[in-house]
Amino acid sequence: MDYVDIQPLVNTFHRKLAATDLRFKRYLYDRINWGVRLIGIKGARGVGKTTLLLQHIKETFANLDEVLYVSLDNLWFNNHSLDELVEFLYTHGVVNIYFDEVHKHKNWTQLLKNFYDNYPDLNIVYTGSAMLAIDNSKTDLSRRQSLYTLNGLSFREYLEYEGVAVIPAITLEELLDNHIGYAMDVASKIKVLKCFDDYLNKGYYPYYKESGEDYLMRVAEVARLVIDSDIPAVEDITYTTVQKIKKLLMVIAENVPLEPNINKLSAELESTRDQTLKMLYLLDRAALLCLLTDKVKDYKHLTGPKKVYLNNANLMHALSGRMAKGTIRETFFANQVGAVSALTMPKQGDFMADGKYLFEVGGSRKTFDQIADLPNSYLALDDIETGSGNRIPLWMFGCLY
Repeated sequence: MDYVDIQPLVNTFHRKLAATDLRFKRYLYDRINWGVRLIGIKGARGVGKTTLLLQHIKETFANLDEVLYVSLDNLWFNNHSLDELVEFLYTHGVVNIYFDEVHKHKNWTQLLKNFYDNYPDLNIVYTGSAMLAIDNSKTDLSRRQSLYTLNGLSFREYLEYEGVAVIPAITLEELLDNHIGYAMDVASKIKVLKCFDDYLNKGYYPYYKESGEDYLMRVAEVARLVIDSDIPAVEDITYTTVQKIKKLLMVIAENVPLEPNINKLSAELESTRDQTLKMLYLLDRAALLCLLTDKVKDYKHLTGPKKVYLNNANLMHALSGRMAKGTIRETFFANQVGAVSALTMPKQGDFMADGKYLFEVGGSRKTFDQIADLPNSYLALDDIETGSGNRIPLWMFGCLY
């Protein structure tokens, strides 16, 4: 191998880097410890993992001969090996390599382990599907790497991305204690409810700007690609199972929020109960569904979910024929709070966060009747700019990251 062989990769890298905009960075950018030798970033297709890598490279390296970005789904790898590429780069002074889409390479975990162990001063950052289960992989990377998850745009990030407002993230505890002052400050600067409605329609995936009117069509296409390409790249499943997963997703999309009867679903899919549960959890891991269970989810011991949502409101607009306002509200809450807290299904109310905060989600006229006298109970209310007491504006739960 020589420089002529890798020139196509270098050309692609330089073109992508030249087109990378530094004006807006995702919330995760400043949270990553970039000094660690092996860094993993997983997340759903389309949430901005590639851009995050390229932004870091653009800001960090004045000399591009010290670094290479490469996507492992590049056709170049059909007749070249990854380990030969790394050996060539390392022996020619490149000690910073950024791998995109690692799940597209069959033996990626073993190769990353070998690179880490055999090249002592090599720094690797990689991205992969939201489904990557590092701790369950045959090759243990967990003690060698720092692993991060990148979620889609929060409502807070959407405001910044749109150039409307730059507001700080707030923890869930801070929100519960100080929501009035925070909300008053935001509401004094922008028409927050108008922005919130826009976000629910088209603000979760950063590519909404380039997609324009085709955005929801592209969201649906991305969902198909996740099932057709990403899930089979991570899980050993048959073509028939892929088709059943597609059918399952659309059954749920047309019936959200679904309180599933697993036996009935299994019969409709011509599948066993265990297979149906596995498919549900695959879609949850792939960030297409949100499964609400009565205990914290355990992907090693699959139990029947109590309620099933689509992962986010934009996906609901793209796939679902049912657009009930209440479901959109609950989907938003589950998506945004679930990104920072463990959500479960309580006996009363809609959601339990971290096993101690109880929430009922609804419109501005919602009352405490269903969760009256229960400790740490709150209303997350749509169509209000500011709240009072334990009545909190729903939009504020989009400011947690």
